[in-house]
Amino acid sequence: MNRLRDNYHTHTRRCHHAEGNVSDYARFALDSGARILGISDHVPWPDDHWLGVRMPFSELDDYVADIEAARAAFPGLTILAGFECEYRVEYKAYLEDELLGKRGFRYLISGSHWAPADGHWLNLDQVVSAHALSHYARHLADAMQSGLFTFVAHPDLFGIACDSWTAETIACSRDILAAAAALHIPLEINGLGMRKPPRGNRAPYPWPPFWELAAEYPITVICNSD
Repeated sequence: MNRLRDNYHTHTRRCHHAEGNVSDYARFALDSGARILGISDHVPWPDDHWLGVRMPFSELDDYVADIEAARAAFPGLTILAGFECEYRVEYKAYLEDELLGKRGFRYLISGSHWAPADGHWLNLDQVVSAHALSHYARHLADAMQSGLFTFVAHPDLFGIACDSWTAETIACSRDILAAAAALHIPLEINGLGMRKPPRGNRAPYPWPPFWELAAEYPITVICNSD
């Protein structure tokens, strides 16, 4: 079986869709011949927003300690500390000054599981109309323009809710791809979607038509396991 030598998108038990701690992942990474392991749990927000898929803010220090313990236990593996998060304008200083600055986290991943529209956040099940899809694409573009994020995780995640490839999903995809090309931000092919229950006769993501369209754009693509 082929393994990722460099994997920048992984989660611990704190995200509630994974198991184990950083040392568990580090041990498996070394056994698989990996060189770099990026730990990127869903960012804890100071207001403890969306706790169903992330650690509370009070666990941030424990997360740091878990990473440091794994680095000490596995010196032959490069372990990078990061976070996956939505772009929240009101917390730009927290992401930039506190996490990347004061605490020295290595990178942030733009991972949009919600999209702001008309004064509230839409979850992915609601990102189906042309209006919602345009807001989703705009949110990803704004995240890329912020300069905070190293790459965009699962940019085709809207495939979870969309039944078919339509003019609206094409327009959304082109907006995302054009922004990535203009801003030189890599986009991720995400392996987790292949392990999720299928949507009809396909995996919810990666969504093949999105990546076929991506071939028309001068972008960088990376692969991670999530």
